[in-house]
Amino acid sequence: MSGFHDDEVLGKAYDARLMRRLLAYLRPYWRQVAVAFVAIVAGAAAQLAQPYLIKTAIDRHIATGRLDGLDRLAVIYLLILIGAFGAEYIQTWTMQLTGQRIMFDLRMAIYRHLQRLDVRYYDRNPVGRLMTRVTSDVDVLNDLFTSGVVTVFGDVFLLVGIMIMMLWMNWRLALVAFSVLPLIVIVTQWFRRNVRDSYRVVRGWIARINAFLQENITGMSTVQLFRRETLNFARFDEIDRKHRDANIESIFYYAVFYPAIEVVSTLASALIIWYGGGAVLHNTLTLGALVAFLQYSLRFFRPISDMSEKFNILQAAMASSERIFKVLDEPVVIATPPRLVKRPAPAAGHIVFDGVWFAYNDDDFVLKEVSFEVRPGERVGIVGATGSGKTTLINLLLRFYDVTRGRITVDGVDVRDLDLADLRSLFSLVLQDVHLFSGTIADNIRLGDVAMSDDRIRRAARAVHADAFIERLPNGFASAVAERGATLSVGQKQLLSFARALAFDPRVLILDEATSSIDTETEILIRDALRVLMAGRTTIAIAHRLSTIQDMDKILVLHKGRLRESGTHQELLAARGIYFKLFELQYSVRQPATK
Repeated sequence: MSGFHDDEVLGKAYDARLMRRLLAYLRPYWRQVAVAFVAIVAGAAAQLAQPYLIKTAIDRHIATGRLDGLDRLAVIYLLILIGAFGAEYIQTWTMQLTGQRIMFDLRMAIYRHLQRLDVRYYDRNPVGRLMTRVTSDVDVLNDLFTSGVVTVFGDVFLLVGIMIMMLWMNWRLALVAFSVLPLIVIVTQWFRRNVRDSYRVVRGWIARINAFLQENITGMSTVQLFRRETLNFARFDEIDRKHRDANIESIFYYAVFYPAIEVVSTLASALIIWYGGGAVLHNTLTLGALVAFLQYSLRFFRPISDMSEKFNILQAAMASSERIFKVLDEPVVIATPPRLVKRPAPAAGHIVFDGVWFAYNDDDFVLKEVSFEVRPGERVGIVGATGSGKTTLINLLLRFYDVTRGRITVDGVDVRDLDLADLRSLFSLVLQDVHLFSGTIADNIRLGDVAMSDDRIRRAARAVHADAFIERLPNGFASAVAERGATLSVGQKQLLSFARALAFDPRVLILDEATSSIDTETEILIRDALRVLMAGRTTIAIAHRLSTIQDMDKILVLHKGRLRESGTHQELLAARGIYFKLFELQYSVRQPATK
C-alpha cells in the first residue's frame, strides 16, 4: 500500500542540531534537572560502595573470624541501600514530572503553530499524520527526557567508577575482565545499526495506519454506501501487516542483543573466577576482592545494556523530533504583516477584486484576471459551473490563500496589509458543509466568544427560526452536540450555522451554497430571516440554485476561472449568455417534476 499518505522516513541516529533544539525545552526546568542529576550521581555512588563494603566484610571480619564491627558494616550497607532507594525515587519523580511539563509545552507549541498555518498546508497533509505529531511523536520525546538525557550521565558515571574501582583493586584482573569489551562493541554496533533502521520503518507505518483510519472512519457512511468494506479491509490488512512485520523484525534484534550481552557478561564472570580464583589460591588476591570483582562485573554490564536501550530512545527521539520540528518549521505564509495599514472605521464592507489571478499549483490558474466591485450594503450573487472558481474567490477574500497576481481590497486597503484577525472579524461565513464542535448548542453558536450573552444567542436563533427545533431538544440550548453534529439533521445544522453568523453581527455576510442542503420547507423559513440579516450589510452569496439569488442587486457569472458576465437577474436573462443557459437548464429539468 505504498503511496497512501506516505510518511517520510527521516532522521539520523544522532543529530546535534536537533538535540540542541530539544534541550532548549529542558532549559526552563534546569533546577529540576540539577536535582535529578545529583540524585543519579548519588545512586551511582551507592552502587559503587556496596561491593567494596562486601569485600571489607569478608576480608576483615568473615575470613578472620573477627565479628566486632561487622554489625556496623551491616548498618552502613543498609543505610546505603535506603539512600539508593531515596535517590532513585527523587530522580524518577523529578524527571517524570519534568517530562510531562515538557510534553505539555511541546504540544502547546505544535498546536499554536498549526493554528497559524494556511489552508494550503492542510490540503497536502492528512489529519492522521498531524495527529501522530501531536500525540505519538511527543510521547516518544517523553522517554528521552525522563530516562535518556540525564540518566545516561548516571550510566557513564557508574561505568567509569566501576572501571576505576576494579583497576585500583587489581589491575591485572581488571584487564582480564575488560578483555570481553571488543565483543560488547561488536554486538552493540550491530544492534544499534539494525534497530535504528527498523524503528524508522515502524514509525512510518504507524503514521500510515493513523492516516488511513482517520480518513476511512470519518468517511464510513460513504464506505458503507458504496460497499467498499471488503476493499478497505484488504487495504488496511496490507498496511497493518507491514507494520506487524516491521515490528517483528525489530523484536528479532532485541531477542538477539540482550541474550548476547548476558553471554558476554557470563564469559567475563567465568574469566574473573578462573584468573581470580588462581590468584586467591596463590595469595595474591583476597577472597573479598574476588567477590567484589564479581559484583562489579555484574554491575558493569547492566549500564551497557541500559545505554544501548538509551540509544534506541535517542534515535527514536531523533526521528520523532525531526518530524515535530518539520511541522514547527513550516513557514507561516498567511500572517499579519509587520507594518499594518489601518482600515477606515467603522467598516463599510466595500470590496474590490482588481485583476486577480490565482493558482493552487504553479501556472495551473483557477482564477484569471478577475475584477469586480461590491459596494457597501450591496447584495451580490456568484454563479458558475463546478470548478469555475466561486469558492476560491471567498478563500482569497478571507485570506485563507493569497492571490498570485492582482490584489483584493476591503474599504480601500489591500487585505494583505490588514491585521489578519481584524480582517476576518468583518465576515461571517455560512458553508454548505457545516462543521459543529463538541459542546452544547449555545457553545456552537457562541464559538468561544465569552462576551456573547445568552439572550443574544437566543435572539439570533429566533431570527433564523432555529429556536423551534432547539427548544424541542431535552436541554434546549444546553443540549450536547455529538461529534460533527451527528445527532442533528442537515437542515438543523444549517439553521445553527445561520444563527452563528447572525450572532456575530458581521459587516459582510458570505453564503457558500448555504441553502443547497436545506429542504424547501426549511428554505422558506430562513428566506425571511436572510432578508433581515442582509439588510444594510454587504452580502456575497455563492449559489447552485439560481432561485436563491434572483433578488440580488448584482450577479457575477464565472466560467473556467474568468468573470464572463455581470448584472441583475433580468439583465443576464436578456443577454442570453451563460447565465441564461444555466437558468434554462435548471428550469427545464424542474418543469417535468413540477408538472
